Amino acid sequence: MVLRKQYLDRLIRLRDKKIIKVVTGVRRCGKSTLLKQFERYLLENGVVEEQIISINFEDISFDYLLEYHALYQYITERLLTDRKTYIFLDEIQAVSDFQKAVDSLFLKDNVDIYITGSNAHMLSGELATLLSGRYVEVPMLPLSFSEYAELVGGDVRSAWKKYFTTGGFPYASQIEDEEIRRDYLDGIYHTVLLKDVAARRRINDIELLESIVKFLFDNVGNIVSSKKIADSLTSFGRKTTSLTVENYVTALCEAFILYKVGRYDVQGKQHLKSLEKYYIVDVGLRNLLIGNRNRDIGHILENIVYLELTRKGYHVSVGKLGELEIDFVAEKDGEKAYFQVAATVLSEETFAREIAPLKRIHDNYPKYIVTMDEIPMDEDGIKVINVVDFLTK
Repeated sequence: MVLRKQYLDRLIRLRDKKIIKVVTGVRRCGKSTLLKQFERYLLENGVVEEQIISINFEDISFDYLLEYHALYQYITERLLTDRKTYIFLDEIQAVSDFQKAVDSLFLKDNVDIYITGSNAHMLSGELATLLSGRYVEVPMLPLSFSEYAELVGGDVRSAWKKYFTTGGFPYASQIEDEEIRRDYLDGIYHTVLLKDVAARRRINDIELLESIVKFLFDNVGNIVSSKKIADSLTSFGRKTTSLTVENYVTALCEAFILYKVGRYDVQGKQHLKSLEKYYIVDVGLRNLLIGNRNRDIGHILENIVYLELTRKGYHVSVGKLGELEIDFVAEKDGEKAYFQVAATVLSEETFAREIAPLKRIHDNYPKYIVTMDEIPMDEDGIKVINVVDFLTK
């Protein structure tokens, strides 16, 4: 088991703050493991077991707590009066009206509450109203490449080749048998699709939902719109509307299987409201549905770089510079960085194409071309960096 240090450090910094910690992310990305690692940290740093109440709502032995009154009573009966009680509620969205129990528990003294969920919908509506200003979200992704390399060991370049194909779901990373690994990933995919998307949004047309997923998986890194998706599916005999597509895509984003990236006008310094791109939570799922294709290497690479920038806390946009495009404009703490991503820039033509937009940006923020090439370069302050070096620095 690899230590999820980035997320663990965040929880440690937030410990005992009078705020609810909400860990969100796609199923099987490691949220339950993170809570266990944090519990272990607490026990190694002066906390005793009686101070911890831990419930995983995927465990049927806790089914009797799926009603919020029962959950509230169960926890209040176990609260300590003389010491802090740490409350861990894993996959809390399984509890109907859970926000009412969490809100009431939050009002009590000497409690520190941590909850996880696999759907962003839990952070909207009544929860947002009841707990506004009283929770902080800790978004979680599957393994980064650094975490993956630590888990599988061996040569880092060999690990990269595997990661590029299998992705970073923690348990899938440990399965050597390709058929079993595919079955495992297929289980994740269909659980997310049926439980976190279809059931939660009351979607009955699963075939249409899967068609939209496959279209977006096949168009990673391409600018799309709901109309474009609807028109494309209709042309293939699967008639639908832009509104239906928009609703389904929103549900997929809420389940953290897709991430929407808007566009940013670099010259006008404003975010644009149309024609976005979508990236997948894990490239292993894409390869499961679409397969490995040499022509897709650049887009898969782009997906991995996007996820890494997100892990590092950047707000990521697609840059628009006149008729040119910059793959990513990454912003954090008032600073920016610009990224182009390409499988290779060894040919003069490709290098000229990739560097052109970056040369037209006249500010002093860092500019990079991330590639699979092993030869580092630097032109006009624009650095060409190997993807493995970028992911491990």
